[in-house]
Amino acid sequence: MDEKELKTSPKQRFFIILIAILMLGSIVASYAAIVLNGSQGASIDTDSESSISEEKRLEYEENYNKVAAEFAEATRADFDRFVKYKSEVKAYNETSANEQGVQTKDLEEGTGRILESGDTDYLAYYIGWCADESIFDSSFDDNENPTAFKGILNASLGMIEGWNVGVEGMKIGGIRRITIPGELAYGDSMEICGGYNKPLRFLIMTVANEGSMADLANRMDEALMKYQYAVQYGIDYEELMKAQEVEAASQEEAQAVESE
Repeated sequence: MDEKELKTSPKQRFFIILIAILMLGSIVASYAAIVLNGSQGASIDTDSESSISEEKRLEYEENYNKVAAEFAEATRADFDRFVKYKSEVKAYNETSANEQGVQTKDLEEGTGRILESGDTDYLAYYIGWCADESIFDSSFDDNENPTAFKGILNASLGMIEGWNVGVEGMKIGGIRRITIPGELAYGDSMEICGGYNKPLRFLIMTVANEGSMADLANRMDEALMKYQYAVQYGIDYEELMKAQEVEAASQEEAQAVESE
């Protein structure tokens, strides 16, 4: 599992760095431990006043609520299939999970193409939990009492190694439980589930990244990004995108001059 391992996506990391450059001294960027589809994001602490108008903030919020409602309705059938397996979220032996390597269990076989090694062209709903049964993230609107999906993960953002190994051979549309040892999850690089080198377990349902679903997933990601930056960070996402384009153009121009 940001897009991206289950962490901040390259695009989000670029945004955070760009914000730090544009608002030097007023914004401090820090990375979220886990970022999954839909709540993918980083944490930004700022003591500066909001740079977005209330009118624009409300516009982003209304648009997000509208797209979120559309997404929940469009994915209702998938939600009904997936949520019945929430009972799979149970405690497991941490030592055994770390010793046995990646373990998989198919709960439903899909009818689509088979995911080959290195294949990242798919979408996924998921639940991720620790050995003590605590859920650290999911595609649900509420981890304990879900009523709908809040988003969907795009695997092209880059996933942890154990996830990639675990989905090999899985058919699109299927539902699989994957247990990942700590060394193939976050190892020593990040603390999760109360420490380092902790095993993780996921329940994953894969979906084809095409057609109306792919379009809706992209719109959902964009709507959520705008809403998060506006409400949580007080930053206008669209203005940030414009600043990114200006910065990119400036860098290209500078590189062209250097190459002359």
